[in-house]
Amino acid sequence: MFTSTVGTQLDATSVRREFRRVLGQVKAQGVEIQPHEWTTRETRTSFVSILSDNGVPIEEISRLVGHSSQVTTETVYRKQLRPVIQTGATVMDDIFGLPLEP
Repeated sequence: MFTSTVGTQLDATSVRREFRRVLGQVKAQGVEIQPHEWTTRETRTSFVSILSDNGVPIEEISRLVGHSSQVTTETVYRKQLRPVIQTGATVMDDIFGLPLEP
């Protein structure tokens, strides 16, 4: 899918090295992250979760990430983003929300 600057296939070590380099640049811009704690797997999980949360069928996502079965995509990689955010927002509104003035 991606190649090096000289056109050869990237190996896992090269991808991890570049990923950490980019994370280092993000940290240098003031974002509080620890590059050594991040892996490329997070990007795969985010990719699957964001597509799923925006209505892309799990079958299509499975094909995009190269899974032979959508079960892996659904059980390992897909995380429900919107329901968790909505539930948290509702609880916070219940705790801290003020009644609306008429």
